[in-house]
Amino acid sequence: MTESRPQHQSQYRGWLYKWTNYLRGYQKRWFVLQNGLLSYYRSQAEMAHTCRGTINLANAFIHTEDSNTIVISNGGTQTFYLKATSEVERQKWVTALELAKNDAQSEPDSDEEEAPEPDKNELQNMLKTLASKLEDMNTCNDLISKHGSGLQRALTELETLNNTEDAGSKLKVVNERATMFRITSNAMINACSEYLESAQGQVKRLQKIVHFEQEQRMKLEEMVEQLAKDQVSLETQAKRSMHANASDNKDKVPGSDEDDFFDALDYHANEFDVALPNKQPSHRRTISDMSVDSQIIPDDRSSASSDNDDDRDAQEARVYSHINTDGDTVSQGSGKSGTRKGPERQLTSDSLGSRGSRRPLIPLRPNYSLNLWSIMKNCIGKELSKIPMPVNFNEPLSMLQRLTEEFEYSSILDKAGACEDSAEQLVHVAAFTISSFSTTINRSTKPFNPLLGETYECDRMDDLGWRTVAEQVMHHPPTAAQHTEGKEWILWQEFSMTSKFRGKYLQIIPLGIAHLLFKKSGNHYTWRKVTTTVHNIIVGKLWVDHHGEMDITNHRNNDKCHLKYSAYSYFSREKPRKVTGVVTDAGGKAKWVLTGTWDRKMEGAQVLHVDESNKGKPMFETGAPFVIWERRLLPSGSERMYHFTRLAIELNEFEEGVAPTDCRRRPDQRLMEDGNWDEANKSKLRLEEKQRATRKRREAEAEEALKKGEEPEVHKPVWFEKKTDEATGSLIHTFNNNYWECKQKQDWSVCPDIY
Repeated sequence: MTESRPQHQSQYRGWLYKWTNYLRGYQKRWFVLQNGLLSYYRSQAEMAHTCRGTINLANAFIHTEDSNTIVISNGGTQTFYLKATSEVERQKWVTALELAKNDAQSEPDSDEEEAPEPDKNELQNMLKTLASKLEDMNTCNDLISKHGSGLQRALTELETLNNTEDAGSKLKVVNERATMFRITSNAMINACSEYLESAQGQVKRLQKIVHFEQEQRMKLEEMVEQLAKDQVSLETQAKRSMHANASDNKDKVPGSDEDDFFDALDYHANEFDVALPNKQPSHRRTISDMSVDSQIIPDDRSSASSDNDDDRDAQEARVYSHINTDGDTVSQGSGKSGTRKGPERQLTSDSLGSRGSRRPLIPLRPNYSLNLWSIMKNCIGKELSKIPMPVNFNEPLSMLQRLTEEFEYSSILDKAGACEDSAEQLVHVAAFTISSFSTTINRSTKPFNPLLGETYECDRMDDLGWRTVAEQVMHHPPTAAQHTEGKEWILWQEFSMTSKFRGKYLQIIPLGIAHLLFKKSGNHYTWRKVTTTVHNIIVGKLWVDHHGEMDITNHRNNDKCHLKYSAYSYFSREKPRKVTGVVTDAGGKAKWVLTGTWDRKMEGAQVLHVDESNKGKPMFETGAPFVIWERRLLPSGSERMYHFTRLAIELNEFEEGVAPTDCRRRPDQRLMEDGNWDEANKSKLRLEEKQRATRKRREAEAEEALKKGEEPEVHKPVWFEKKTDEATGSLIHTFNNNYWECKQKQDWSVCPDIY
């Protein structure tokens, strides 16, 4: 029987049974209710040094499920499931909890109270108030300057007068101006005092908000750590139970829910998943529950939560199958594929449309559970290219194919090539650069990192009007070169990036310059891509944001387009994913303005007049806007095909006659697309070991050459060569125009053996 000692109507302490996990069930804990907070300990002795958990009752929900059970929740982040030894004891606790909740809610505001969540409208009002006070100070300053100058002039004139009558008249003017100066000075002092008082109040308020956000962050980090700890403990206990016999299980005492956290090293796709009972509370989510398949970037971050996705998937029995272009399903093997049987969800080519003889769909993505935390927690601060990732994080495309996917809206360049006016042409070029980001809105997976010497060709001259060749030309830093030819334009670029994983987000900073040349006009444009950030890597729904500034320059006549990708901010009223831009001529005169979002559409309008009188912020009078680019809808069923666009679905379709280094021949990527992820992981490991061995051999040969006083041999790309670019003056890998000739002859003797 529990021993409880009431001290005050809203203070209480005693033993209760708390739900820990599904292996250990309810465990006896010592609870203390004080100052609106409910804390618990393993024993009374722990009260002096270790608190196991605390929940604030001010905004908590308290209800009972049965005669002995109490449930306390503060809105989702924390929930306590408690059991009393009797109904009488439960009623005593409920009474004390309700009284403590009322006391916490009725406490008067004070400097030490918890700050409410920041409201963006309130912050905007703060800024408006301070701006208004500052405007008053500026007005007073102008008046002081005006009256001070008048006072100085009057004094100067008074000194030069000899006539007594004139001197008396001027003396009266001086007194009046001195009085006005004194009045405005006092007004200035009052305005400064009001501004200081207002600023101090707002700063105090902001400090409380910042303190509140810091506390929330710490709570979230503690929750993530506890989730990871519980998840690893559950996996360990479950694996032990699997290998123990029934008699051992009776004698074995499971570990505590507060066991020390340790690395979960086994992250293969067929890792054991704990099957929890159906009565699991909805708020309890382990990190392994958040499989990569569920981490989809929402079109609207306020959309339905992942629980809705789970409900939808629970209603459908999942089966993953190869689907050919006729819509027939061919079941994958059991065992290694890790799929579950159920009613088939058949997709036909009719539902996805058709584009000639190219495939309209790819094999559906299997649902592999993955321990995110066991992999990611050891990767914080490392370069993305140096992190050994399983294919579970990938999509069945190479980075070289991702570069080619940027030509999803190549028709914009065809329209740009037909423009006579260079400023209007630059509007379309800007829209093309923006459209390349639209394919990332629902793509939370990463492409395969190309091997050194890996290539990709895509000849779509017949239907889309362009063909491209890309090659991985450097290993450190990883660099890809691409050359694309259209009917009226040529685009070549060198792509590299630096990236850091910071725990909560992954930031990718692209390097390299893209070049675009129009054959008819000779206009030569260059630009650099903006920064990409992937948020909620460990907890929550993944979502991508592109932000930063981009300058597109026409090196023939110095026309420029300045684009600003607005970063998403909780405090901003701006539309998410907003992009704005201005096209100017060589003299800096605005010609066009662009507005829109990088995930939907962009509109352009010609500038008719510029008003420069708005305190240095020009106002543009424009003509009627028109849509330059608008994103096409994804194919039906794309959510089960990595959210690929139609072009992305076609990029990895196997073709005869391509180079032996083409990434369509890459075995781990092909196995992953086919759904054999276990075999794909083994193949990926083999390719990486082969690449490391080749690099070590090359380094050893270079060291030997240096000892002999010879020039060490370095890797030379097959289809690109390094030259100085005339427009920018920097070194860049340019196409040597040999690929298509070798393909026609089917002479691939110059290609290295990388697979």
